[in-house]
Amino acid sequence: MTKHPRIWLWSIMLVPWLSVPFLGKKSIRRFFAASLFITLMIRLESYIAEKRKWWWFYERLFPKARGETPLLWGQYLIGSMWILKYTYGHFVKYLVVNFFTDLFFIFPFSDFLKKLGVFSYVRLSRLRVMIIFSVKSLLLYGFQLVKENISFANGIRLKGKN
Repeated sequence: MTKHPRIWLWSIMLVPWLSVPFLGKKSIRRFFAASLFITLMIRLESYIAEKRKWWWFYERLFPKARGETPLLWGQYLIGSMWILKYTYGHFVKYLVVNFFTDLFFIFPFSDFLKKLGVFSYVRLSRLRVMIIFSVKSLLLYGFQLVKENISFANGIRLKGKN
């Protein structure tokens, strides 16, 4: 398809960052921790995936960086904040949006990355990828829920002390 897959990888990582100013400071403050949490969880997952050969990245932005780096620090980190911004507090809506977002990644987008010579699934079926993505989406939502409940509880305690 193209002889320059690294340009695509840079785009995958940097283009989502162009949308950050449109998130708004309040949303960034509110959802950054959960987004960072899930990004770091996926980073850990990539070690398991490499050991078990679930998928493989043929192209990397940096020689010592993992192949997932552009996806993690671009699409996942920023995309998680956007999804939470528009769906948090409406769990069914959140699940539906995540389902279709994950479906898009698993089918047309991963096929596109394969055509670029960047990535391919090896020992993991797309159904299993969907299950893993679903678990991660529950972790993301759960983290945000716990974070907000702790913040709420701390707010009540602080107000009570005044």
